[in-house]
Amino acid sequence: MSAVDTPAGLFGPLFAAVQKERVFPDSKTFADARPRRSPAAIVHDWQAQQPASGDGLRRFVLDNFDVPQERTAQQPDHLPLVARITALWPLLTRVSDDPAPGSSELWLPYSYVVPGGRFRELYYWDSYFTMLGLARSGRQDLVENMVGNFGSLLDRIGHIPNGTRSYYATRSHPPFFYLMARLSRDESVEGRRRRLGWMCKEYGFWMAGADNLAPGGEARRVVRLADGALLNRYWDDSDRPRDESWREDVALAAEASSRDAGELWRDIRAAAESGWDFSSRWLADSRTLATIRTTRMIPVDLNALLFGLEQAIAESARALGEMGLAGDFAARADFRARAIAHHLWNEDGGHYSDFDLDSGHASDQLTAAAAFPLFAGVASAERARATAAALERLLRLGGLMTTGCDSGQQWDAPNGWAPLQWIAIAGLRRYGEAGLADDIAERWLAMVEAHYDATGQLLEKYDVVTCAAGSGGEYATETGFGWTNGVTLELLAARGDTPDVDATLAGGIYG
Repeated sequence: MSAVDTPAGLFGPLFAAVQKERVFPDSKTFADARPRRSPAAIVHDWQAQQPASGDGLRRFVLDNFDVPQERTAQQPDHLPLVARITALWPLLTRVSDDPAPGSSELWLPYSYVVPGGRFRELYYWDSYFTMLGLARSGRQDLVENMVGNFGSLLDRIGHIPNGTRSYYATRSHPPFFYLMARLSRDESVEGRRRRLGWMCKEYGFWMAGADNLAPGGEARRVVRLADGALLNRYWDDSDRPRDESWREDVALAAEASSRDAGELWRDIRAAAESGWDFSSRWLADSRTLATIRTTRMIPVDLNALLFGLEQAIAESARALGEMGLAGDFAARADFRARAIAHHLWNEDGGHYSDFDLDSGHASDQLTAAAAFPLFAGVASAERARATAAALERLLRLGGLMTTGCDSGQQWDAPNGWAPLQWIAIAGLRRYGEAGLADDIAERWLAMVEAHYDATGQLLEKYDVVTCAAGSGGEYATETGFGWTNGVTLELLAARGDTPDVDATLAGGIYG
């Protein structure tokens, strides 16, 4: 999907004018607006009228677009936490509108659950953690629908976009689909073959360009290191400002005038593909967004997940009698496991880490992403123990900090995020580190429960040092919130504090 298919491309100078004039405080609002007429007709009329003032431009937009509104619904006060989460699922469930010319919305065949707040579409990696909670709540119907929706995107687009907007289609998100597929209860041969086909399509997207890549070569999301190891990085096929953060990206390029703007914007977009937008993990000076260099890092979490995908394809193919495919992907998983062990381990720090392409060695920075090799099962027992000890350095009153760096970015200290708590807890349990896993879970639950009791809200992110709402980033902390709801239900269930309703399949928990 090319840039011309997005609102910035379709509405050109009108889109730029709306963003520059700050017609809406959030850049994403206009990117999500639904045109009432064809884009060509709207642009023609705007060029003829050219309303110069902010008020005139706003009136023109409101006359020609349906602007998204926040959905609110009254709920009884003082619901117990589990009852509130269960009651939120219908409020966060959506059905696609009929496609409209010029709308950024990507149509989906089945109902789906959104995170909440400004995130009014289906998001990729968020959805796995939401689906854990849906399965726990007995909403297997929505689990199957969401697997089908992601499969539909793979069939139509060739990959799963960051989210279901045209402006997200040039990138993906951390590849959790193979884990979602394990949550399906459709055990028919047809269903299993369909899911295997979708996993293979996703793998093809991440590995595009790998064929005939020489040592030292890079192609989109694939890098072959000097020793022949083949690993992956985050990327985006566009190097333009993001539609949903257009104003912010243009301003950043002006601030970083010494950098090539296209390179800067691609690194920004690649960080959005990582889900960690933004973090000191991607910043050359650990603090300044203008120094972002996401595409120069080989991320440990991405490669652990791709190892899991390779294993899942091998296992699914074997179960379906496709032994050639099974053998091929078992070999690919083994090849990646050796590359992770060699390149994504920081010996001095005693933890898994990203690989820096420019320095030629593993990053010294400890982040919660170090838990992903444990989650995916690619860690050795010895390194799992060492990583567990390292992760304790990130532990605070409310759970694990994302990193130890307080940069002001939202994927840094002092913030903690539900998906990273879950990855760490599940990974630690997988390697017998139950004590630390339980400690993280109890700290996180105590914070979430206390904040809920005080405010009635479940948040996108939390400050795990003060046990208050998280901060930082390009927007205010959102409530809702899909992945917090899902992880909270799973952790409460592990503690025995939820009704045993349609418990999550054990095979869907780990990588």
